[in-house]
Amino acid sequence: MGALKKLAGETAIYGMSSIVGRFLNWWLVPYYSRIFLPEEYGVVTNLYSYVAFLLVILTFGMETGFFRYANKTKEHDKIYSTSAFALFGSSVLFVLITLIFSGNFAGFLDYPNSEQYIKWLAVIVALDAGTAIPFANLRHEGKAIRFATLKMVNIFFNIFFNLFFLSVCPHILKSNPESFVRHIYNPEFGVGYVFVANLIASVITLIMLIPEIRKMKLIFDWKIFREMFWYSFPILLVGIFGMVNQNIDKILIPELVPADQKPMEQLGIYGANYKLAVLMNMFIQAFRYSFEPFFFNHQKNSDSRLIYAQVMKYFVIFGLLIFLGITLFIDIFKIIIGSEYHSGLKVVPAVLMANLFMGIYFNLSLWYKLSDKTWMGAWIAGIGALLTIVTNVIFIPSMGYMGSAYAVLLCFVIMTVISYVVGQKYYKVDYELKRILMYLGISVGIYYLSSWIHFSVSVFQYLLNTGLFLAFLVLVFFTEKKDLRSLLKL
Repeated sequence: MGALKKLAGETAIYGMSSIVGRFLNWWLVPYYSRIFLPEEYGVVTNLYSYVAFLLVILTFGMETGFFRYANKTKEHDKIYSTSAFALFGSSVLFVLITLIFSGNFAGFLDYPNSEQYIKWLAVIVALDAGTAIPFANLRHEGKAIRFATLKMVNIFFNIFFNLFFLSVCPHILKSNPESFVRHIYNPEFGVGYVFVANLIASVITLIMLIPEIRKMKLIFDWKIFREMFWYSFPILLVGIFGMVNQNIDKILIPELVPADQKPMEQLGIYGANYKLAVLMNMFIQAFRYSFEPFFFNHQKNSDSRLIYAQVMKYFVIFGLLIFLGITLFIDIFKIIIGSEYHSGLKVVPAVLMANLFMGIYFNLSLWYKLSDKTWMGAWIAGIGALLTIVTNVIFIPSMGYMGSAYAVLLCFVIMTVISYVVGQKYYKVDYELKRILMYLGISVGIYYLSSWIHFSVSVFQYLLNTGLFLAFLVLVFFTEKKDLRSLLKL
């Protein structure tokens, strides 16, 4: 259990920073929902969907390649510097191209009067991509606290400048029109300040990363880069396909929802409710930060596959606790967003379960990374991406954003099944499949039971849902009692 405890400890560090930081960042959603109309928030949701794609493209799977080769060879300085310079170079080139053709890009994205948004977003993406390897090196060296601190600082400044531009400046200008604020604030700029705040936070993070950047040697080994690139390229495809699965809906909704049904308003409602799955996302993100270097470091251990199986089981258990905690008490969570967004609460259960299966799929992905069959991972992700696009195109015109929620859930379930079946042939891990399926079935059954038994008095409903949640918790405890006692000694 020692290795499992180490993973749990690192996940706790990454997780606490991720939970605290992203929880603070998450409050921007209710904040935006009370400042912007749904169609205005739809612009933010739409543009950040493109950002997610661009970030994956500009990092081109090099983080995973860095972990693989940093553990595979003893030439750490060459691996670190070569991979970091590769991402710095691609990021600078991307910014130059975007600045030159920003007008064309703005027109293509149907934001002809928002060319400045495109420029700022390009710099944000470049800064995030360019610092990916220094951040990865912190994870590789086990400096979880340093990593977590930097991420927290980024979130703090992002929130601070959002509040400054969207609340403090308007208040100062209203009480004193001749204030210096008039030189840095324009009320008509609106959602543009969301991107300005993000840009400033990214610049501050870059400055704080200078000690890690200075560790780089003036080395760029083309031989190592070619090896890392061809190992990482399928990971790039996996990442792109993954972004299709997670974000193509936010790009397709404005295109496929009929104009008379207010597509940008629907996108804003969908985007705000999608964010209610933040606890699941934070858990998965924290897990991913610690798990990828973990399984590369432990691949040569004699009991590694047993450890991977244990990790999967506990991952599913904790994910299901989050699923039940949010869905059973959705009436509490809904107060976070403005009332005009509540019509979209019906997407939350599907989105939560989709994110859980996305995490399970990531957990399973160790088979093609450890066996150097990353191309097979790309094929599976490609099948999922194609399925996501097709189902969105079919579902959105008739079901609106609810069709997108069903599409992403269906996609990740199918990808998980394919990855498990194929992975067992190339890198067999004896996952406790029966127990995992039992927990999944019981948790979904509890959700539907709560939906079916509905009390008009909210107190009775909360008592019922609390009892159901505790029943699941008790079931897990007595089923996993022996292992849990050992794990909780941490």
